[in-house]
Formats: sequence, structure tokens, C-alpha cells
Amino acid sequence: MQRESLTSSAVLVPIVKQPAGLELLFTKRTDTVEHHKGQISFPGGAADETDTSPADTALRESLEEIGLDRSAVSILGMMDDLQTPSGFIVTPVVGFIEQLPSLQINSKEVAEVIFIPMELFFDDSKKHSKIIELNGTKREVYFFDVWKEPVWGATAFFVKQLVEVVRNPR
Repeated sequence: MQRESLTSSAVLVPIVKQPAGLELLFTKRTDTVEHHKGQISFPGGAADETDTSPADTALRESLEEIGLDRSAVSILGMMDDLQTPSGFIVTPVVGFIEQLPSLQINSKEVAEVIFIPMELFFDDSKKHSKIIELNGTKREVYFFDVWKEPVWGATAFFVKQLVEVVRNPR
């Protein structure tokens, strides 16, 4: 798929300070959303014409999906884009939340908000990958077994990137 034909989108990779340590915030998508039904994901979605940057898209979508006010998020930076088989080019925007405000979940898009301790993603025994062929293209798909359902696909790819950045800062 040509990059020009892909839908630009962004996700927020929210690192939340909790009393027990740092956690990543995920959403479990409803079975009624258009794309990625029932999957564990980061808040985010397609860019709007009014969005000025990937961070703007990620923050707007986080507000729409879970009621996360942008003022609660300190943007730390962006990681590498990923082209998905579903036709998106996704930019992961890493944000830090010192104090999590109360959330207002959009029940049409989000079935559940999930918090998973970051330290679990550093346990290599909980990570694996598979080569999957989709539309004639083979790709490595990552999985983290850190919850009752695996974190996988693009979301796991972004977590893997985050772990690598933390382990090997430039």
C-alpha cells in the first residue's frame, strides 16, 4: 500500500504515575467500533483536518475516547510510525501523566480502561512474536502476555519500542 493512500493517525502511549509505580494505560475497544474490534489498544485514532500534529491527534482522540484532558499529559516525544495492514500509518506519541484525572469513558468506543504495570513489559519471558502472512505480506507480530488477554499487534510493537528506548537511551 502506498503511504499516500494510508490514513494518518496517532495514539497516545500514556505512562501513568501510580502509588505502586509506573503503569501503561490501555483501552479495550468495543465490539461495535469500525476498526480493531475488541482489541487492546492505546487511545487514539485518525487525524482530523483541524489537528496540527500527531500529538494533537493523540490528545484529541484520548479526550474523545476516555475523557483524558490534554492538560494532564506531558508529551515526552514520538516513536517510529507503523503502517498497519488495516490501512493506517500510526504515530505513537508518548505522554506522562503525573496525576490521573477522573476519566469519562465513551462506551461506544471503549469497553474498558486497563492499567498494566510497566515493569511487566520488561520481563522478556512475557514477550513473543509470530510471523503472520496477511494480504500476501509476511510480518512479525509481537505479543505480550501481561493481562488476561494478550497485548499484541501495533500496540505491542509500540510497547516493544518504548521498552527498547528505556533500556537503551541514546
